Amino acid sequence: MEEYIFRVKKGASFTVARRSQPIFEISPIGVAEDESLWETVADFTTIDPNGVSAKDVLLSLKKLHGTN
Repeated sequence: MEEYIFRVKKGASFTVARRSQPIFEISPIGVAEDESLWETVADFTTIDPNGVSAKDVLLSLKKLHGTN
């Protein structure tokens, strides 16, 4: 166990698999994931540079879908 902790501290990442299926990944804190895997659906910083509260987003979605 200590060897893996040491290697992760040095920047290594590990994928843990069960029956040849990946289950989770261990990686150092602060290591960004591959940004190409993410798609921007909505950029709320265009509305407010500090972002938008989740409460406001949910209220807007309810209004949009008529579930007020």
